[in-house]
Amino acid sequence: MQSLYTAATGMLAQQMNIDVISNNLANVNTNGFKKQRVDFQDLLYLNVKPAGAPATRDTTVPVGIQVGEGVKPVSTTRIFTQGPVQTTNNPLDLMIEDSNGAGYFFKVTRADGETVYTKDGSFRQDGQGNVVTADGYMLDPQIQIPPDTQTITVTADGHIQAALATNPNTPVDLGQLEVSHFVNPAGLEALGHNVFRATVASGDPIDGQPGVDGYPPIQQGALETSNVDVVDEMVKMIVAQRSYELNSRAVQTSDDMLSAASTMKR
Repeated sequence: MQSLYTAATGMLAQQMNIDVISNNLANVNTNGFKKQRVDFQDLLYLNVKPAGAPATRDTTVPVGIQVGEGVKPVSTTRIFTQGPVQTTNNPLDLMIEDSNGAGYFFKVTRADGETVYTKDGSFRQDGQGNVVTADGYMLDPQIQIPPDTQTITVTADGHIQAALATNPNTPVDLGQLEVSHFVNPAGLEALGHNVFRATVASGDPIDGQPGVDGYPPIQQGALETSNVDVVDEMVKMIVAQRSYELNSRAVQTSDDMLSAASTMKR
């Protein structure tokens, strides 16, 4: 009885759907987090009678008989729409004003030297004054803040300036921020710790200066928060739960039918 296996594929698919929804809800307060959705495809069909098959010598069947064999998840697509803005007034909290959701990122360097990409702009200083992430990943290009810095200014086009105690009226240019984007940001590999790795599917990074040649500007003293919509995720969770229950009911019904068939007497 094919319905047993078909309903089982539906239950497995909805289990993955719930897993993704749960991850979205768990990261509702994660800076720069981008929600995911699961995309599904139907499986192969059993062609009992193909459409267009001969019915008589002069006629053909207008509509065939096909029986579907279930569903499978094919991808978890990440949605790069911009999340809400949280004003912090912290000079090292930076946000890329990517209102179109095109997928622009800060570049950071891990301890092993690999360049990765993040939407989380909550930077801070390490013991040497380097601008780093919460995990100590170095901002790329590297920026080092002098110890006698009084104020830090980041302009919309990514210039980082510091007013030093020795000469506060003449800001010192510390460096230039760069942002990166990809032809297919959905093809990036999420590594955890709020960072992504470039892949063949995403294409090579295209670096540029914020606020120049179509690249979005930088906003200082603000953070991009998660783009997860809690109400939308709750609705999806209810739909997935009901779908799982109906598929489990189909398994039970198929079992009841088999039981009835096995107890039939002449």
